[in-house]
Amino acid sequence: MSHTRTMLHPAATLGPVPQTMHAGVYREKGIVRVEEVPVPDVADGEVLIKVAACGICGTDIKKIFQAYVNPPQILGHELAGTVVAVGPGVTKWKLGDRVMSFHHVPCGNCFYCQRRLFSQCKQYKSTGLTGGFTPNGGGFGEYVKAMPWVADRGIVALPYDVTFEEATFIEPINTIFKAVQKARVTNGETVLVLGCGPIGLQLLMVAKLQGARIFTSDPMAVRRAKSLTLGAIESFDANSSGKLVQEIKDRTEGRGADVVLVAVAHPSVVADALAAARPGGRVLLFAANDPVTRIEFPAAEVGIDEKEILGSYSAAADIQDTAADLILKKQLPVMNIVTHRFPLARIQEGLELAARPTVESLKILITHQ
Repeated sequence: MSHTRTMLHPAATLGPVPQTMHAGVYREKGIVRVEEVPVPDVADGEVLIKVAACGICGTDIKKIFQAYVNPPQILGHELAGTVVAVGPGVTKWKLGDRVMSFHHVPCGNCFYCQRRLFSQCKQYKSTGLTGGFTPNGGGFGEYVKAMPWVADRGIVALPYDVTFEEATFIEPINTIFKAVQKARVTNGETVLVLGCGPIGLQLLMVAKLQGARIFTSDPMAVRRAKSLTLGAIESFDANSSGKLVQEIKDRTEGRGADVVLVAVAHPSVVADALAAARPGGRVLLFAANDPVTRIEFPAAEVGIDEKEILGSYSAAADIQDTAADLILKKQLPVMNIVTHRFPLARIQEGLELAARPTVESLKILITHQ
């Protein structure tokens, strides 16, 4: 039996492409199994990427450990690798190109796209990157297929001085850059980042680029210390029995933070964030992206003190190049937050560490090399 594929309208390939691959398949709540599955077929306008590395995102953890999506699925959307097959009609990409790929790309023309609400676009919500089963990124597999609209507008070329591991940050940094823009962070403002996990530390990095004064909070001393190495002025213990709000007011002439960036999913943190923000300040919820959580807060914080609550979800197409350059031109020390790498064979171990982080763990990558 042949272990390479044949097609009626064959794609150009970088050597033989196998018929099957190994992938971490989400099979039931909390469980991802490494299985042998078909390599996605490549049709007109499509691109096949051999994945080198894929970051574990908090959204992956919620989907797997809280069963927010139905199995089977191959998740993983923070990926980078090499183009190994291109379908007929593909002109932007050639075999051997080093790339990363987004998994969502908007149409650019609808009501929402015209208002820069790209993540609300109907096409954007249709995942265009797959390793098989229901399309959902696929980076936890050895190969992913970019569908035509992603192959055309959602792939970024990588220079040779940028590693695949560095490139896994292009997608998440886009989402971070979008959030910081939406919070309207400007030079000289005081920003409080709640949560010093991988997302919180990336919010810190990008807010610092805008010239903000950054304070952070986290219950883990090691994470607080890491935030200081990345530019935070001070970091406060989140378990300090309500002292955080006073600490921030003491450092802002009694006002509070201009902006609070919330990188913690616990609903009680939102009330703390509002209390720490000055009148007229902005609170951006980055981690509030599940359909179950309910949030309560004093109405006067918004209705009288005129504080804004903002949301930010996923990436923005119109900052794709600008945000990518933060990684491609090495303007952010993203590799300083990578603490663990797991081969695909140990993906369950990596996912469990991401779901239940230790004092030593921050960003976790799955590697296919």
